[in-house]
Amino acid sequence: MKINIIIFFLFCSFIFGQVKVKTGIEVLRDNNFDILKNKRIGLVTNPTGVDSKLKSTIDILFEAESVNLVALFGPEHGVRGDYAAGEYVDFYKDEKTGLPVYSLYGKTRKPNKDMLNGIDAIVYDIQDIGCRSYTYISTMGLLMEAASENNIEIIVLDRPNPLGGIRIEGNYAEPNFISFVSQFSIPYVYGLTCGELANYLNNEGLLKDKAKCSLTVIPMEGWKREMSFEETGLEWVPTSPHIPHKDSPFYYVLSGILGELDVISIGVGYTIPFQTFAAKWINGNDLANNLNSLNLPGVIFRPVTYKPYYAVYKGETINGVQIHITDFEKVNLTEIQFYFMQVHNILYPDKNIFEMSKSRHHMFDKVSGSDNIRKLFSKNYKFDEIKEYLFKDVEDFRTKSKKYFMY
Repeated sequence: MKINIIIFFLFCSFIFGQVKVKTGIEVLRDNNFDILKNKRIGLVTNPTGVDSKLKSTIDILFEAESVNLVALFGPEHGVRGDYAAGEYVDFYKDEKTGLPVYSLYGKTRKPNKDMLNGIDAIVYDIQDIGCRSYTYISTMGLLMEAASENNIEIIVLDRPNPLGGIRIEGNYAEPNFISFVSQFSIPYVYGLTCGELANYLNNEGLLKDKAKCSLTVIPMEGWKREMSFEETGLEWVPTSPHIPHKDSPFYYVLSGILGELDVISIGVGYTIPFQTFAAKWINGNDLANNLNSLNLPGVIFRPVTYKPYYAVYKGETINGVQIHITDFEKVNLTEIQFYFMQVHNILYPDKNIFEMSKSRHHMFDKVSGSDNIRKLFSKNYKFDEIKEYLFKDVEDFRTKSKKYFMY
């Protein structure tokens, strides 16, 4: 009997431990790179561009006999991930392959004609996190615009959305607030894979001057919209230094807008980025008790004290709460930072977060996609007063985006 039980658990471990999803790079390789043959190829990627064995897409294409890889293009953090967040990146050569690396996070964020000279097609392979303010999708869209202007084909190798393919949260970015952290008029959480989003941008007129590029998406195999990243069987590669784990994208969404104000520590600069709300004046027990009394779905708040190694309150002891997501399906991510500010205003009315952060309002508004959210909320610090505005575009986008579902 004991032997049978052991065999059963070993079988389950084997079955559930297998990679269930093939990403676009593996599907491309399975098809012998047919779509790339007889073309001079550029590649936009970073350390997340890997196969299920963690081999870099750079090396896969460079070593493939039928692929003529001639140039690399690096987004924020660079193609090998050796640049910090926001760090200016200039032209350089990749040490391993000797290929030129054109920076898309330096003098220009959109490839120019000189960069694209002699290239027939550009492959895009980057794992994003499903949130509008994360800059990789901005790079993808600007790349598509440049491709349209220069008659170059774009090939997007699809990857899972770590937030899943169902969740949609937030308002459309408005015309006056289009920026590199809100490059397109889509919700803050958009529920599409990068390949689906590319098709949406291309066909819904969201590129500059409603341009369209020659676009091919290499789909995944085995991915389903309701899948968590863990269920894909794929390894998580940090998409940037502050997104170290597969669950980090969820925390990025629930605290990242607030974090732009640089008044409250959200854990960036400590070991739990995007997972805290803390400051010198906060009593962690009071804050946790008040937040937990709201009974927000799928989340619990725990008192915490820590000393950031860098960023806001570097080297100072601060108190607050750590956010623990207990149900990833039920939690409403975007609203949590606003509920924190609501409770904070009740507990510490002399610490007006927006009054303390006037120099950062422009970044809060850019990430929010509008200044109306800040203006409405700062009147009384009550989430109910912005809830309708914050989610006014969700159903419209849900309807529009369905026609681009590939899974």
